[in-house]
Amino acid sequence: VTVSEKKFEEKSIQKSQQITIQKQQENSQKKTNQEETKGNDKQKLPQLTKVIALDCEMVGVGPDGEESALARVAIINSFGDVLIDKYVKPREPITDYRTKFSGITPECLVNAEEFETVQKDVAKILTGRIVVGHDLENDFRALLLKHPFSLTRDTAKFRPLQRARGRPHSLRYLSSKLLSISIQTGQHEPVEDARAALFLYKKLKKDWEAHINKKRLY
Repeated sequence: VTVSEKKFEEKSIQKSQQITIQKQQENSQKKTNQEETKGNDKQKLPQLTKVIALDCEMVGVGPDGEESALARVAIINSFGDVLIDKYVKPREPITDYRTKFSGITPECLVNAEEFETVQKDVAKILTGRIVVGHDLENDFRALLLKHPFSLTRDTAKFRPLQRARGRPHSLRYLSSKLLSISIQTGQHEPVEDARAALFLYKKLKKDWEAHINKKRLY
């Protein structure tokens, strides 16, 4: 083998090694980028906090649509980020969409999820957490779920937020009076209503929690 051939062979080996190293670096960078992307996606997911707020919209079922059935449910975390906002397919035929207030139309429910599926998703989130809302009794009834009193913060039932003789104010009134926020000027928006209830709870949180703790002592 001549000297020139040896030099050519050495250069070829060096070039091959450089290409291999370059490919390894590129693959490593791709992997890093993919991991960073996954990490960013996880960071974008709303945090499941100890305190959440719930609001539901109903449609009418049965004769004259007098009975209520769940058609939409929204849950937000304590930062106001949306955890769930889903349309729900009622288990009974709808006789009144109550669109003027609920905002629900037949088109909204075309791709709605089955009641049982949504119920399970909601139950998982609610378990062990403080649930804030307005007139939550109706929401829990529509979801066919129960929640402990000690973990329920209902702006319709907290005495400082009620009228005389324990009669509840509307969420719209409370939001306007105590938060200077206008809601429900037309069709109801469950995410907006959940946030209003959450803000009311936060405004009165210190006294509210003291009231709950006092009840636990007796």
